[in-house]
Amino acid sequence: MTTLTWDNVGDRIYETGLDRGVLYFPNGIGVAWNGLTSVEQAVEVDVEPTYFDGIKINDIVFGGDFSAVLRAITYPEEFLRFEGTLEDQTGLLITGQPTSTFHLCYRTRVSSDTDIDEGYKIHIIWNITAVPSEREHRTLSDDSSPLEFEWELTTVPEYIGKFKPTSYVIIDTRKLDPLLLADIEEVLYGDETNDARLPSLEGLSAFIRKWNRLVIKDNGDGTWTASSQFEGYITMLDSTTFEITSDTAVYLDADTYEISSSNKNEEDIWLP
Repeated sequence: MTTLTWDNVGDRIYETGLDRGVLYFPNGIGVAWNGLTSVEQAVEVDVEPTYFDGIKINDIVFGGDFSAVLRAITYPEEFLRFEGTLEDQTGLLITGQPTSTFHLCYRTRVSSDTDIDEGYKIHIIWNITAVPSEREHRTLSDDSSPLEFEWELTTVPEYIGKFKPTSYVIIDTRKLDPLLLADIEEVLYGDETNDARLPSLEGLSAFIRKWNRLVIKDNGDGTWTASSQFEGYITMLDSTTFEITSDTAVYLDADTYEISSSNKNEEDIWLP
């Protein structure tokens, strides 16, 4: 048994900052959203007390849908149509048009009393409808500041296996294998060959849950390195002999084989 202690060095964790906003279209393709200032989440929980013989015996908690208030000092031009504004080919902005849903991703920093850059969390929201709040335009003055735009967000939950449907998840990158995190961010933010894209919640969950990576690196000097964060892929049989379990090894002859990194189970991440 151990005694509880408080304020241990390194235990004082806090979150700060908001960056790396991404606006995703209904088809999942994303564009960078600069200028996000805040996402204020609403807590929608109903509690219904239960009584027996006039005595309260329980509280039944009903969780509501995710909603939030989004604020920004600027937004991508592509966002206009999601608040019901369409641009005519002459540059004329037509307001009051039908809206459609979109998805959103952003990042918050995690710091501690010993490390200001402890890590970060990636927040992902699916199926958002945005309703713009009132906007006040004022004349220029000595204390003028940028106009902050504001939208009320409501969402439609996504299916996710054995869990209750939800439209909002958080990825705590401090708990992920760095290679898995790199694979996830290649999808969310894009890379040299692929656009940024947001998968369904079910697909993202399956991708993370079933991610098993064996990484083979050519050192460029006639040697290679195999690494894996998962037990059972690389086993040392003795001090100089190892065994690799992989379905990517192909024998070229009785004494020669070719081995490559395992795939990233892309078929899972693009589940509907």
